[in-house]
Amino acid sequence: MTPNLTRFVLRHRRLVVAFWLVFALVGIVFAGRATSAFSDQYSVPGKEGYETNAAIARTFGNGGDGPPLVPVVTLPRGTAVGSPQVTAGLDDVARRIRRAVPGVRVASYASTGDRAFVSRDGRTTFMLAYTPPKPGSFGENPDALRAARAALRGVTVAGSPVHLSGIEALETSTGEQGGLGLLAETLIGGLGALLVLAFVFASLMAFVPLLVAAVSVLTSLLLVWALTTVTDVSGVGGCLSALVGLGVAIDYSLLIVVRWREERAHGAAGDEAIVRAMATAGRAVVFSGTTVAIGLLALVALPVPFLRSVGYGGMAIPLVSVAVALTLLPVILAKLGPRLDWPHMRTDDRASRAWTRWAAMVVRRRWIAAGTAVAVLAVLVGGAATIDLGPPQGSPNTISRAGDARQGLDALARSRIGTGVLTPIEIRAPRGDADALARSLAGVPGVQGAVAPATADWHRGGAAVVDVLAHGNSGGTVDDVRDAAHRIAPAAGVGGVVAQNDDFVSAVYGSFPLMVALIAAITFVLLARAFRSLVLPAKAVLLNVLSVAAAWGVVVLVWQHGYGSDELWGVPAGTVPSWLPLMVFAFLFGLSMDYEVFILARMREEYDRTGSTETAIVHGIGRTGRLVTSAALILFLGFVAMASAPDTSVKMIATGLGAGILLDATVVRALLVPAAVALFGRWNWWLPRPVARLLRTPVHPTLEGGRR
Repeated sequence: MTPNLTRFVLRHRRLVVAFWLVFALVGIVFAGRATSAFSDQYSVPGKEGYETNAAIARTFGNGGDGPPLVPVVTLPRGTAVGSPQVTAGLDDVARRIRRAVPGVRVASYASTGDRAFVSRDGRTTFMLAYTPPKPGSFGENPDALRAARAALRGVTVAGSPVHLSGIEALETSTGEQGGLGLLAETLIGGLGALLVLAFVFASLMAFVPLLVAAVSVLTSLLLVWALTTVTDVSGVGGCLSALVGLGVAIDYSLLIVVRWREERAHGAAGDEAIVRAMATAGRAVVFSGTTVAIGLLALVALPVPFLRSVGYGGMAIPLVSVAVALTLLPVILAKLGPRLDWPHMRTDDRASRAWTRWAAMVVRRRWIAAGTAVAVLAVLVGGAATIDLGPPQGSPNTISRAGDARQGLDALARSRIGTGVLTPIEIRAPRGDADALARSLAGVPGVQGAVAPATADWHRGGAAVVDVLAHGNSGGTVDDVRDAAHRIAPAAGVGGVVAQNDDFVSAVYGSFPLMVALIAAITFVLLARAFRSLVLPAKAVLLNVLSVAAAWGVVVLVWQHGYGSDELWGVPAGTVPSWLPLMVFAFLFGLSMDYEVFILARMREEYDRTGSTETAIVHGIGRTGRLVTSAALILFLGFVAMASAPDTSVKMIATGLGAGILLDATVVRALLVPAAVALFGRWNWWLPRPVARLLRTPVHPTLEGGRR
């Protein structure tokens, strides 16, 4: 951030204020319309699963990546599933669903005579009902679900109730009513931020970062809304855009305002204090915002529209926040800063005594501090190594806790049919091969059965659909089914939710290490120029990757192994949605780098001033410790608000991001970073002159006399 840009902004104050005021007002007016434009999508174009699902949806008007509704019945003891009473009851259920939902594709034991629809003890049976998707809903149809529920209300088969289950039915019977909503979650996060800022500033200045954040969030929301006119943007991305936008905008404002107060405490006045603050803190904000945006390249570069849309929306967050912090914030400080900085109850002339003492202790006990931090991270990274990637909606057991759909799910589990029948493997095959496929695939390990219904709604022209009903959602079962299907019918295509998820995991995580390496390399070069060192950016990138892996570990321990999911949210453990680790990486890599830049930029500044590494650590942490901790707490409160959403997947990602932010600000930045810098001593500042010339940055003169 050059002084010339700051002076230009200060000379054109009215123009800057008018520019951002227009965006804020338009954002307020259209906020509701913008949030309603978000959608959900989950596809991997070019892969067999996606192409097959698209072909099934085109040909039959339903199915593919749209999982079926699954009515479930547990018959009274002694009642045979093939009895006329049960057959008539199942036929009645099918007729009611067909009348309520035109275009539905239905199959059951009554219509096929296939024991794949019946448990081993003969008491539990289920039905598949593929509803046509609502336009723009990517496989779902809430209207059809409501109509089917109404049609089956009070209906019984042989005196037993019919429980309407299925993935969509489970998602809408979470046991919670509504949740807070996007704007409410953001407001709660803002209230928590205000409390933290009031503690940090002890003056009316606490409102300034919130004002900057409000303009940033509203403008980001407008940009994301504009993206919805050319591409679909995930609702998860919209939620993160608001809450993460709140956090990073406050982070940047906090850094600049704290530095402005420090410059005033050191004697600078008026515009000069602003120019000095922007020359140092503003420069750190530019590098921080750039690294956050780079972290989201992992999503933009992927051939998955769902994640790419999140990346597009997410990249707007840091870029807009940086722009607002570099232009609007200096004007606010110039016009209102001195009056808002009241009552100034805390001096900024000296660094925080508590954080200075902490840094000095870490420097003295550097080996113990580093060992403790590494041990904590190792445990969590070890947990991440056991991750089990499941369907995009998450494990059926974690989606819902109560209600009619959950009762149906429990009945499937008790009868040992399994939850895999909620997401059948759908095969589009030539009509003449359908029966042979069903007979052969029924014998694949892990499969409850395979059905090729002869009814008209399962055939179109020369094409037919064969459903393979697995006991679980194992990717291994999908591979076995795919291999067997291609041997019997080479022209067959294997689709369904689980098959498409298997393609997603293969497409994304197969090249994930290469993407991480690319992002790490770009970040390294950027930080090498910012810190004028090769060692500091290498450590920063490595620690960031460890921080993200530790956050994955928290998600795995809580949501997969069950250490807290039931106690905190009443949700049993299951699998981790396949998209979640990647999204946590994309957002957390950049957000964590914010703190790294804040701390190391100040250490670099102190080293340039004193030539002593240990002094740089103590002064750097003393000046930034409270700031980083406060910034992390603000983001954490935002993710706590986000975790109130009824959607379990949103709770999961809030857990990962919230835990990652806290771990990064405490174990990594407050413990491991200063310990590692102390251990490396003068090597932290190593930058060969040829590299310095390539980066177009000066080299700090090497100080003699053994100073560290």
